[in-house]
Amino acid sequence: MDFFTVPTLTFGVLYCFFVISHDRRRILHCNVTQHPTSDWTIQQLRDAFPYDSAPRYLIFDRGSQFNEELIDTVKMFGIKPKRTSYRSPWQNGVAERWVGNCRRDLLDHVIVLNERHLKRLMNEYVRYYHEDRTHLALAKETPAGRKAETDACAYGSVISMPRLGGLHHRYDLAA
Repeated sequence: MDFFTVPTLTFGVLYCFFVISHDRRRILHCNVTQHPTSDWTIQQLRDAFPYDSAPRYLIFDRGSQFNEELIDTVKMFGIKPKRTSYRSPWQNGVAERWVGNCRRDLLDHVIVLNERHLKRLMNEYVRYYHEDRTHLALAKETPAGRKAETDACAYGSVISMPRLGGLHHRYDLAA
């Protein structure tokens, strides 16, 4: 779990919170706020892990939002909290890689207007990331499990379907 900042058109700063699963690189929860308090972060964790779906470990950095109250809540969920070392973002490489992909694939090409606009963009990006974006670490599959097509020439033509407002595309074989 981690936060990253996104500047807006009016020179404000929004904070994007996300929880990512390390095994399939699935985004378990994503939300946006202007003021990331500890209480807000705890509520996001409740939303991310409903019922008894909590993982064994939760990796997070030393941000001020991740205080003792949040650590106590994480422990109440039955999760073992793991903090990264001071100024060591590489210790949570999967989360840092997702932030970089999100910036390169979407946020470097779009000017965010406000919180609602960023929430909509992030929801679309998470859908694109799960269903369409292949990963080398997943043997060129998507986090949702769609396998890459390999015999495009043998079956006929390829069709292009725009994603993220035409910023990216998904390619499939024509029926």
